[in-house]
Amino acid sequence: MSAQSSLSTTLHFTPILEPHYLWAIAIFGGLLLALSIFYYRRGIIVRGLTFAAFMLALLNPSILKEERSYVKDVAVIVVDQSPSQKIEKREERTNIALKSITKQIEDMGMFDLRIIRAPTDNTLTNRTDLFEILDQNLSDVPQRRRAGVIFLTDGQIHDVPQNEDTFNIYGPVHNLLSGHRHEKDRQIIVTHAPAYGLVGKNVTIKYRVEDTKNIKQPYASVTLTQHDGIQRTFNVPVNQEQEITLPLEHPSQNIFSLETQGIKDEITLANNKSAIIINGVRDRLKVLLVSGIPHAGERTWRDLLTSDPGVDLVHFTILREPKKFDYTPKKEMSLIAFPFQELFEVKLYDFDLIIFDRYRVNQILPRHYFANIARYVREGGAFLEASGPAFATRRSIGNTALGDILPGKATGRILEESFTPQVTEQGHAHPVTKSLVWNNTMAEQGKTPPWGPWLRTVIVDPVRGDTLMTSTNDWPLLLLDRVGKGRVAQISSDHIWLWARGYKNGGPHTELLRRIVHWLMKEPELDERALNIIIHKDDITVRKQNHMKITEETIAVTLPNGDHIAADLHDNGQGFLEYKHHAEQLGIYAFEDVNGARKFAIIGDLNPPELRGVKTTQEKLSPLVTTSHGTTIWLDKTPMPKVNVSKNARRFGGSNWLALKRNNDHTVTSVKDIPILPEWMVLVSLLAALLLLWRKEGKNG
Repeated sequence: MSAQSSLSTTLHFTPILEPHYLWAIAIFGGLLLALSIFYYRRGIIVRGLTFAAFMLALLNPSILKEERSYVKDVAVIVVDQSPSQKIEKREERTNIALKSITKQIEDMGMFDLRIIRAPTDNTLTNRTDLFEILDQNLSDVPQRRRAGVIFLTDGQIHDVPQNEDTFNIYGPVHNLLSGHRHEKDRQIIVTHAPAYGLVGKNVTIKYRVEDTKNIKQPYASVTLTQHDGIQRTFNVPVNQEQEITLPLEHPSQNIFSLETQGIKDEITLANNKSAIIINGVRDRLKVLLVSGIPHAGERTWRDLLTSDPGVDLVHFTILREPKKFDYTPKKEMSLIAFPFQELFEVKLYDFDLIIFDRYRVNQILPRHYFANIARYVREGGAFLEASGPAFATRRSIGNTALGDILPGKATGRILEESFTPQVTEQGHAHPVTKSLVWNNTMAEQGKTPPWGPWLRTVIVDPVRGDTLMTSTNDWPLLLLDRVGKGRVAQISSDHIWLWARGYKNGGPHTELLRRIVHWLMKEPELDERALNIIIHKDDITVRKQNHMKITEETIAVTLPNGDHIAADLHDNGQGFLEYKHHAEQLGIYAFEDVNGARKFAIIGDLNPPELRGVKTTQEKLSPLVTTSHGTTIWLDKTPMPKVNVSKNARRFGGSNWLALKRNNDHTVTSVKDIPILPEWMVLVSLLAALLLLWRKEGKNG
């Protein structure tokens, strides 16, 4: 864009010959003049003038007239709109300064002003990268037209150039800081955390509480929150690395948060909390399978459990009670005594899952061991009972301490007839039995299931838990329940093996049993109460299985800055309760339902640079500002700095003013080349000089 025009006149030469020929002629002529001075002494002036006229003719002097159009220099204002700019009054100060500076530059009328806002989209970012977009916007501007760059920022810029050779390519760089010098901030930084760990084991993480220098507290209070809501609080020295051990209680993501107590006048609490995500991996799944009287279904359990290389199976079948007498010679027996004390007392808690398959009470297992198993479940263990005919008799385990944890109570009746297992309405919404497929056909509510029948069920009354499958007359067939910290599953039939054998089309025995076992093992994808988090950019979707068929449920939401809000999950018509939240802050969002289930959503990195340093600083831009002769201005002291113009200066600013560089770059719109001596005048001058020289020499001769 043209600012003004001017006419420039310069003297220049357009030699007739190449420069090396001109030099040769000049040297040769100079030698001849020197010799003439030495031998003749007279006429040197005429000879010199003649030679000068000859050389002037060869140089061909002319006057160059250029009409120049001056081009506006480009000034850039970079507005930092990262999340840290929303702290305190930074955004307000930035907007006031931007409005004032923009008006001053536009009123000058000599600069092409470009305003860059970064980041450019509406998503929250982990870093403040301003120079990348600055370089993109200046890619079409030659260095000779750059008047300078004005940064409106808190100084926390993460892509400042480190190569000093590039510091002068922008013109003077000015750093206008939106915070104030005496800001206080405390942050917690996780310095080491493993990505994976073994379920049931502890992992060690390292962290540090950092205070700015103007905080004089030697200790800080730190609270560790586990995914189940359990908290531990302790005091630690600040600015020193600390260690803490964390338990991995389940596979997949184990999320913890470390939070340090805020201080008075702290600029933000967003970086007082740090999330830790450790993926739990099972080393080996230890399963104890205890079978009663041998039957055809025993092999189904063994095949399922031994097909998984990650399962360590301990299997005992009760073949003979200790006091039972038969006529088999002892030397032909290979039976071993049932190690009940070792299994149900010494090593009980070593097992992840205990399965009783058609077990009946006998003289082998003392009754107080059933109480041990019930306590094991309440403290976090898993128990699966597959009922056989004995469950309907006096020898039922329902008559032991296990009856207190089983969801189905024996009625004493057995149904011996063919029936097709049905998925209940609740079962169609539960992840264990939802969308079961057999022969490429999915079980749908209200339609006949695509699998074959079973031939026996033990009739039980549901006293607690969820009934997911039923037999004839809606008698419970599959029940699941939570007991204390543990889980219990009950299958009131011993005929699932018919599916495995393909009886009358068979059925999805492998998938169903796998889901039941994984639910007992607290796998998150099969947890009907779990809050599932889906993150897309800055949008968080909280989703929960609606297996109870309710219309809404209230959850508690904790924002990264510590604020608490209540939100409602609504039925989305697809079997889920759902809530959508648009994140406006970087950090950790905590969601907790009425059952105490907690889930965390992390917007940005776990420990993003954007939150790791939020105190306003001039240090990062200082080398660039100094080298480019710019200035640093604190907007809390000078909210509207004055803008000047300078062509060349040692400093382009002070504590309350800044200057842009005037480069006077231009483009040439027209050129006229006018010879000083026309060709005929050059010829006449040379002839006159030669005649004068000839006459002078003639007189001397």
